[in-house]
Amino acid sequence: MSILLPDVAMTERSATHASLEWVGMAAIDLPIMLDEPGVSYPLNAQADVQVNLPDPTIKGIHMSRLYRLLDDFAARERLNPSALAGLLERMVGSHADCHSSRARLGLTFSLLCRRPALLTEGLSGWKSYPVVVNAVWAAQQLSLEVSVQVAYSSTCPCSAALTRQLIEQAFLDSFGCEATVTPAEVAAWLQRNATLATPHSQRSVAEVRVRIAGDVERLDLLRLIDRIEAALGTPVQTAVKRADEQAFARLNGQNLMYVEDAARRIEKAVAEDYPHHSVSVRHLESLHPHDAVASSSSMPVS
Repeated sequence: MSILLPDVAMTERSATHASLEWVGMAAIDLPIMLDEPGVSYPLNAQADVQVNLPDPTIKGIHMSRLYRLLDDFAARERLNPSALAGLLERMVGSHADCHSSRARLGLTFSLLCRRPALLTEGLSGWKSYPVVVNAVWAAQQLSLEVSVQVAYSSTCPCSAALTRQLIEQAFLDSFGCEATVTPAEVAAWLQRNATLATPHSQRSVAEVRVRIAGDVERLDLLRLIDRIEAALGTPVQTAVKRADEQAFARLNGQNLMYVEDAARRIEKAVAEDYPHHSVSVRHLESLHPHDAVASSSSMPVS
């Protein structure tokens, strides 16, 4: 004998009459499969999912319906704009009795990518890139934004100039009275003294948010990340041997950058393909107890 269980969300009316912009759940754990070349493994994600509740008299939405749709999506589909649009449209449809017309989904995960060493053949390691995907379905259209975080190394141009001056002065102190100096003597002096001062550098983080057209085939997260790393020139490394560490030191020396330089490089790199974007960079200063930051945005004001 079946027992009819009460559903007060449907049988009772709200005592306080007010429409709600968003109602749903946050921090739902689930695996997702990304529709991205080279990514064939599930990613551990957290999802926020909501619909609007425009009817001020309805007591509550059906959260279990949203959860089941999300769970089915994670089990059957790969994450791309078309799949997101279909999921959000189904979520709105599942709440027709609540008169919902909009749905949104936020996904947070880390994209793992295997990166090769700079020089050593066959050496590579895993690197993690935090990603946030925000999708909204409204007026039968998908609005989609993604943000990625990229870690890199930054060496201060001012500190490098001050370092060069100290080395120059030390060289003059050693050889200023000499009429001639042989290359061998100079090389020997540099071997002993070239690091009597070193410029300060630090791990740094760029966060780039872009708006993606709802009709494109893929999110192309790796393509965006690669473009950011190429613009900066000094992405942090995974597995290294001494030759790779030396190559990384060379890259830092050839890519001196203030926080302003980093932000402008990224801005230029992403602007052509992503007209609506925002760039935020943070240098975790090794000289100061505070950070240096810079940002720029072409995102339309909501």
